[in-house]
Amino acid sequence: MSARTAQRMRAWTGPALLSFGFRPFFLGGALWAAVAMILWVFMLSGQLALPTRFDPVSWHAHEFLFAALGAIIAGFLLTAVPNWTGRLPVTGWRLGALALLWVAGRAAVALSSGVPWGAVAAIDLAFPVLLGAVILREIIAGRNWKNLPVLALLAVFTLANAMFYVDAAQGRFAAQGTGLRLGLAAAIMMIALIGGRIVPSFTRNWLVSRGDPARPAPPMQRFDKVTLMITLAALTLWVVWPQDRPTGIALLAIGVLHFVRLARWRGWRTRAEPLVLVLHAGYAFLPLGALALGMVALFPETIGADAAQHLWMAGAIGLMTLSVMTRATLGHTGRALVAGAGTVTLYGMVVGSVALRVAAAFWPDLPLLEAAAVLWIGAFGGFAVLYGPLLLSAKPGKV
Repeated sequence: MSARTAQRMRAWTGPALLSFGFRPFFLGGALWAAVAMILWVFMLSGQLALPTRFDPVSWHAHEFLFAALGAIIAGFLLTAVPNWTGRLPVTGWRLGALALLWVAGRAAVALSSGVPWGAVAAIDLAFPVLLGAVILREIIAGRNWKNLPVLALLAVFTLANAMFYVDAAQGRFAAQGTGLRLGLAAAIMMIALIGGRIVPSFTRNWLVSRGDPARPAPPMQRFDKVTLMITLAALTLWVVWPQDRPTGIALLAIGVLHFVRLARWRGWRTRAEPLVLVLHAGYAFLPLGALALGMVALFPETIGADAAQHLWMAGAIGLMTLSVMTRATLGHTGRALVAGAGTVTLYGMVVGSVALRVAAAFWPDLPLLEAAAVLWIGAFGGFAVLYGPLLLSAKPGKV
């Protein structure tokens, strides 16, 4: 981090929440992931009807994929940029304004009944567009061209959000539309790309600290690059032709490739530290989801598409975001990189929520969806309770 960045952080005397990008967006994303699920449970039971232009299922899908995840992506990128470029893109009241723009999007979507689709979309899309502009400025200023693919994925994610609105405005079921699949594919590609850097890197650091001679395969070797190229092709097929046989074969192929990639990182040697092990567990949902969706395309009677898709949406995205948020919050607030009992419980609740959501496809008469929702609320609401004080207070020793 540059001296100028450090000076700007020390110069900030306002709320600690606005001193670094991860603080407002990790807290806001986690709170919304929990609150939106609570609202969804009441909507499912018929006890609540939001005045939104989206149908209930599409609102649910949109607010988890594009809203909650969008905030967490913002927190990650605004925290990672200093490591990439030596610059800090936004702090203080400018960071607060960006966070308020995200909040405005949530209000616009929830209260959109009677408002033109174009106005709702413009308010909601203003946040990711501005975020992308900030990240682009920093990449250009820092001449950090190797991270342009991450920005490109953010652009695709934003385009997918716009397509989601188009699907809904034209009367299509947006929760099963092209925009939803494109947004999910972009998120999975982010996990494949960014996770492929941080998982082996953090694993190596932990093994070195323990004196373990084992080492994960270094990131971005030839195998990784080939796997990412095939993954991009397979996800493109899935976005355009989700039920076709070639798509199913391609998804099964990347499922195998990513399991091999995961094995090369030697995650089993990190079982003594859940903060590292959970990264491997979260990444494992990427190939699990690919295999399940491949089976959906080839053998539709084996598992429902919604259940298979949740291995990506709740499993890969849910557990990877929670693991990154807990680790980054501990590290950037000066705490030891160790997962306590409460943090491990949060991880377990996400895994349990995903398992129950998939099981609900096989036993629809049992209250498994409700149980999955309770665990999800506990995981992300629990993050807000456990990590909120860290996000809201200054780093120890800060002057």
